[in-house]
Amino acid sequence: MLDQVSRWLGVGGSVIAPVTLLTALLFYFGYVSSRAQFRYFGLDVDTIGLSTNDFVMRSPQVLLVPLLAIALGAIGLLLAHVHLRRHGPSARAVARALVLALLVLTAGLVLLFAFPWVGRWILYPLVAPTLIGAGTGALAYVLWMPTAPPWLRRSADRRARWARPAVTALALVVVATTMFWATATLAEWSGRGNARQTARHLDELPAVILDTSQRLFLTDGIVEETALPAEGPEDLRFRYRGLRLLIQGEGQLFLVPDRWSPSNSTLVVPLDGSVRVQFRFVDQAP
Repeated sequence: MLDQVSRWLGVGGSVIAPVTLLTALLFYFGYVSSRAQFRYFGLDVDTIGLSTNDFVMRSPQVLLVPLLAIALGAIGLLLAHVHLRRHGPSARAVARALVLALLVLTAGLVLLFAFPWVGRWILYPLVAPTLIGAGTGALAYVLWMPTAPPWLRRSADRRARWARPAVTALALVVVATTMFWATATLAEWSGRGNARQTARHLDELPAVILDTSQRLFLTDGIVEETALPAEGPEDLRFRYRGLRLLIQGEGQLFLVPDRWSPSNSTLVVPLDGSVRVQFRFVDQAP
């Protein structure tokens, strides 16, 4: 009975741990993308009040391109591995591959330590981890080639049998870290790209009519202000048209004008009864 319980606990642990890790990764990349997206509209994503599930649901679009790239790259590497196993490369070819891997890794490390000077380069956060990961992975692979230089294969003797597995494990850590770095960069770029796409088509967001008791003094020249009759039962004196719903947070709406302008700002409207919000129908006859 105890053995069966232990077996089930082991199976549960092996399932729960990967699921937890996957959820954490989805949350992180969804957060990075959303943070870049709403920063474009002047918002800190933490002020919106999105839940963990919201960030997780936003991550698949962000991870689509990296997952496709990783899967296709893995297929290519596996095919290359099969070919190399069937037709072993010569010692000269392996030596050249070793030199090339060292050059790629060195270039990545130079970029890494030259961050204060080249960190503003737009491609830096993608090129640097790609070079470091590719160079490290190639070095680890060459280490296990039968025709590798003798000074590399010498570590397989009894006095240092642990060296090659240890180097390989550390190389895998480096490759995983650089993949995480590059994917986070792509997530940020994806969020910023989504924001720019939204800004180009603000008129496609849900249209909102906002009634307030106090004047908002909007100066963008896009939102139209109209005075409401004073005899109304509610203390609402101003009506604003030309607003669009960017996103709904926890107890508040974030509204933007329906056309982009450098003077635009994001309007935060609390859903506490102090304002009246109307959502307009789409101007398309059924």
